[in-house]
Amino acid sequence: MGKMEVTMEVGMDGVALITITNPPVNALAKPILGALGEKYDEAMRRNDVRAIVVTGQGGKFSGGFDISALQDCQKTGDISSLGRVSVDLMINKIEDAKKPSVAAIQGLALGGGLELAMSCHARISTSKAQLGLPELSLGIIPGFGGTQRLPRLVGVRKAVEMMLLSKSISSDEGNKLGLIDAIVSPGELITRARTWALEIAEGRKPWIKSLERTDKLESLGEARGILRLARAQAKRTSPNLPHPQLCLDVIEEGIVSGGFAGVLKEEVGFFDIILSDTAKGLVHFFFSQRATSRVPGVTDLGLKPREIKKVAVIGGGLMGSGIATALILSNIPVILKEVNASFLQQGLNRISANLKSRVKKGVMSEEKFNKSMSLVTGVVDYANFKDVDMVIEAVIEKIPLKQEIFSDLERICRPHCVLATNTSTIDLNIIGAKTQAQDRIIGAHFFSPAHVMQLLEIIRTEKTSPQYVVDLMNLGKIIKKIPVVVGNCTGFAVNRMLFPYTQGAHLLANLGVDIYRIDRVIKTFGMPMGPFRLADLVGYGVSTEVAKMFISDFPDRTFKSPITQLMIQNKRDGEKNGKGFYLYDEKRNARPDPMVKEIIERSIKITNIMPGGKPIVLTDEEILGMIFFPFVNESCRVLDEGIAIKASDLDISSILGLGFPAYRGGIMFWADSVGAGHVYSSLQKWSESFGSFYKPCEFLEERATKGIPLSAPVAAKNSRARL
Repeated sequence: MGKMEVTMEVGMDGVALITITNPPVNALAKPILGALGEKYDEAMRRNDVRAIVVTGQGGKFSGGFDISALQDCQKTGDISSLGRVSVDLMINKIEDAKKPSVAAIQGLALGGGLELAMSCHARISTSKAQLGLPELSLGIIPGFGGTQRLPRLVGVRKAVEMMLLSKSISSDEGNKLGLIDAIVSPGELITRARTWALEIAEGRKPWIKSLERTDKLESLGEARGILRLARAQAKRTSPNLPHPQLCLDVIEEGIVSGGFAGVLKEEVGFFDIILSDTAKGLVHFFFSQRATSRVPGVTDLGLKPREIKKVAVIGGGLMGSGIATALILSNIPVILKEVNASFLQQGLNRISANLKSRVKKGVMSEEKFNKSMSLVTGVVDYANFKDVDMVIEAVIEKIPLKQEIFSDLERICRPHCVLATNTSTIDLNIIGAKTQAQDRIIGAHFFSPAHVMQLLEIIRTEKTSPQYVVDLMNLGKIIKKIPVVVGNCTGFAVNRMLFPYTQGAHLLANLGVDIYRIDRVIKTFGMPMGPFRLADLVGYGVSTEVAKMFISDFPDRTFKSPITQLMIQNKRDGEKNGKGFYLYDEKRNARPDPMVKEIIERSIKITNIMPGGKPIVLTDEEILGMIFFPFVNESCRVLDEGIAIKASDLDISSILGLGFPAYRGGIMFWADSVGAGHVYSSLQKWSESFGSFYKPCEFLEERATKGIPLSAPVAAKNSRARL
């Protein structure tokens, strides 16, 4: 980490060059903002300063406000340390100063960095710099005047799109919109910015205060129409989130009452929203993603990742073709193997379809499509495997087949080739039992669709060499995944957490709770869909096989539900044949099917667990708890057994792998917000009524009894040698 400072050099031309230095992205930490204010005060006092240029060191302007300061405020509940930056610095010292400022931008100007640039009287940038206000992705709103200045520079419609979607634009697009005044080469940047600043001071270029501009704003009626539509869209897509609506309210205040009134409302809203549960959850999510790259006993050994020049993928089904797509999108050549020419062609067609959907959406050119497809070589034998650096097996979940494949790979591949399996559930020691290559066997569990989903669950056994973990983690980053390293057991971390969620839903159904109500409650909570709608999407074959493994390995805490088997007997396959718990039209729109009630009633008779033979009466809150608290309980076991290293890894896995709402911070963060004591006492009560499925584990009991947060670090004694 380099030095944190703000420097000022006054040239013979009378221009003060103020440079922000805070590697790697020149974040606006509190000391930086304080020093920036001091330099402006000095520049205003000095008679030899006629104008100012603000820039960032190391090829970047500024990546925005220091998010760790936000997290500190959230932990202490004290926001006073953040100060009144919007008015004191951005307006009083920069925008309303008697000497003009020009921002010299390169690399990026994001969040507070762009707000600083917009406070200046002009903006000069190099080509392809990244500009944006991504604050809403953190559960907050821009707090340095961005809600007011961006609409005045690019119009309300574009500003709303950039803020609500946290969507950045290039400086070249910014130049066309009027956000950037000129695009220059890196070598010309400072010189041109100095000249521009002097020309403003001398009256040869306009002295423009962004906050006072109105020429880019749509008419009041049109602007309000844009905001009304945006409110409706935000309510539809993010019904549980307060900050998009707050952001739109603040923008409207500025349009109706003027920029300064808007800044004052923004300031109040900014400080209010920082301590909201949503902001706490999303800031936690932000830092948890970054923490996945630190794995004790792996990333602290000084190992360098080896270059992966070519990868072989075995199996061209949905997972294999998705994995191959993810690889070629990052320009990694792929050998795709199938058992015969027909299956191979189907696999290649799936890859082509994945890419063509990108072409159709306009995010990939035909040229890039052809180049990507040229990176795939289809084969029906192992002849081309001799020079690959990694193999990822992605065949069906059949143990003998996987064992046979890994025996073949050990014999055919070179000695340092990474041997990975995409299994979602099977213990890796079983898969590699018939080989001598167990030090290089590793799990690479992708999530469907593999070229879209961000999570990569990396599984290592007690024998897996740290070098292979480092290699796979690096590949994950290259193909734009978030790798989470976990230990080895049936279901690993993600599916271990998920099985009680699914079984909890089935248990409630067998207690007489309407399955469509269950789905509604879970979706209202923030999941993409309820457990029964999810079952239709995934298909019943996979879930049946996985359920067998969990019932076999964890018999003390599983619930055997006949519902899925009854669905299959009634020729219901979910989305696959348009008939599952829901009925589906040709566009895959789902609607409840009254016929399912008969199947559920048959299941209820078979299980016979309803107290007194009558359906139980539950509140929505109780339904949530009876489905999510077993999820929390199993997550506690995963931590206690050392399968996961830290709670934040489970938070990331639940969000990116299972669709748990990011604004709730992840499963363990959310459980702490509910309270470990409440989770424990609820499970204890339900276990007395409904059996061992709900029995709280010792880890949860201990933490609840002692008042220790579930997300607090796990004692070393619990981190078993699985990792």
